[in-house]
Amino acid sequence: MLWAQSNIPPLFPKATLPEPGSPVKPGTPPHVLEILFQEKIELPLGFTGRSGILPTEGPSPDGHFVPVVDRWRIGFPEWDRGGKDHPWYQEYPYDLGQWWDPYRQNILKSDYPIWGQNTFLDLTITSFTFVQPSTVPSQTTPFESTSRPNTENFFGNPNQIATQQFISLGIDLFHGDTSFRPVDWRLKLTPIFNANILTTEELAQVNPNVRNGTQRERSYMALEEWFLEKKIADWGPYYDFSSVRVGSQYFNSDFRGLVFNNINRGVRLFGSLNANQDQYNLLYFNMLEKDTNSGLNTFDNRNQEIVVANWFHQDFIYPGYTLQGSFHYNHDDPTLLFNNNNFLVRPDPVGVFSPHTLDVYYLGITGDGHINKVNINHALYTALGTDSRNPLANQAQSISAFMGALELSYDRDYARFKASFFYASGDGNPNNSHATGFDSIFDRQNFAGSFFSWWGRNRLPLFGVGLKQEFSLLPDLRSSKTQGQSNFVNPGIQLFGLGMDIDLTPKVKMINNLNFMWFDKTASLETFVYQGKIARQIGTDLSVGLEYRPTLSNNIQFATGVNTLVPGDGFKDLYNNFGTTAPALVSGFLQMTVQY
Repeated sequence: MLWAQSNIPPLFPKATLPEPGSPVKPGTPPHVLEILFQEKIELPLGFTGRSGILPTEGPSPDGHFVPVVDRWRIGFPEWDRGGKDHPWYQEYPYDLGQWWDPYRQNILKSDYPIWGQNTFLDLTITSFTFVQPSTVPSQTTPFESTSRPNTENFFGNPNQIATQQFISLGIDLFHGDTSFRPVDWRLKLTPIFNANILTTEELAQVNPNVRNGTQRERSYMALEEWFLEKKIADWGPYYDFSSVRVGSQYFNSDFRGLVFNNINRGVRLFGSLNANQDQYNLLYFNMLEKDTNSGLNTFDNRNQEIVVANWFHQDFIYPGYTLQGSFHYNHDDPTLLFNNNNFLVRPDPVGVFSPHTLDVYYLGITGDGHINKVNINHALYTALGTDSRNPLANQAQSISAFMGALELSYDRDYARFKASFFYASGDGNPNNSHATGFDSIFDRQNFAGSFFSWWGRNRLPLFGVGLKQEFSLLPDLRSSKTQGQSNFVNPGIQLFGLGMDIDLTPKVKMINNLNFMWFDKTASLETFVYQGKIARQIGTDLSVGLEYRPTLSNNIQFATGVNTLVPGDGFKDLYNNFGTTAPALVSGFLQMTVQY
């Protein structure tokens, strides 16, 4: 209909209505037009809301035709297929929708314009719940800050459980079309509320003040995304374009989040060329500080600037294979910061504790896709630059480090077989002026099953810093991924992995991974912990996970898994206690996503 979809207002006296077929007078109220035309056209499908298009003329003089100005709300006849009187459990063609139903056309999900012919609104409400019990080495300061006084061990009870609850509202207002061509302009806002709890069994884990106990409860509210996007040019008949986006926005600089994967404040120029065969990005980030426990943005300046430029070319040599070249620049000013839990995170609490400046350039080539029947994902990065005074080396550093990754997989029926190799160079001499251990800017790495593995999911603490950070494969001796600085005096890693993903049913997928890991070089670890000889073997990581989508869509998702790290000699050299050997570490997780 022109003015309503399923809720017809009460009829007005016939005397107030024009005669059928008569011209429509200017200023005729919408409800009058609605009554006049309601017998001429059918209801549109879905939940359409009210049209924002005023009719410009009335029906034809003979009453046989009614002009439909709003092209989005064209009616369809009711169709009771099979004559079953529309039972709720059976789908029907030409079915009307409700505002709360995102599976049918809905004005709140940008299927119909909110006003005019080209302005749409997409509302997204998301609840993400995450629970992770795990065993993680929990360092103690013997005697005064252990839950068992007069013990001598460096590492106490490893049990802990972390819980996170995120609730977000995505408001996406844009002008353009629902498909094919890029939008003319877009306004995006995403407020997020977070509540988190960390429970441990050792003191001084949630706060350096042992009187704060073994549990921490926090909540935080953030405006995580806020940006304005505007298309500035069209480049031909194939919808090639250039747009600019200003504000806090999400960006992943490569296929697997190896170097930069974050939401932060910046300016982005992006677009496509050659009938969308080429895509490009040019970004400048002036980073915001992160909240310590939720990882969400604050409105405080981080004093860190990042520039990213990349170019994608699809169907490079082989159809279905995409090649990417990228450049990153990270400038991180010298600052001093204790986080919200009163731990020192900038500079890293190692060595001289000296504020220092990082100027690092990354050059990278990555690829993703398939070559004939073999799926391939690969990356090669080099990091070059300077560190004005690395805390562990206690002197200025010239940086020259490398990272490489390769994953090959093959699909057969309902299974995918995978083999992965990941390499990040380590520093073989922390006492000179050359830093050769690779580190990222702000990674969230999805490689070698890292989202399901113990090594990939957990932060591994080591005397004030993290031997590695959560959702990262890099052992970088960095205080924090969200608030710390990159550290290029680190041991590096070599990883070889095997995996198999199995579609058990259309709704359930099983993810299995087996990873073998070694430190690339151990000299930085030996200097850091004042220990003579540390072996290279980290250990073996075994993980099993399940993904379940009960509605065959991403609106409701469950993921769960269990994983274990069987320590190797190098891990034991770092985490053995007096007279005891570091045990196998185990963790599990359950996460649920519900989205409208």
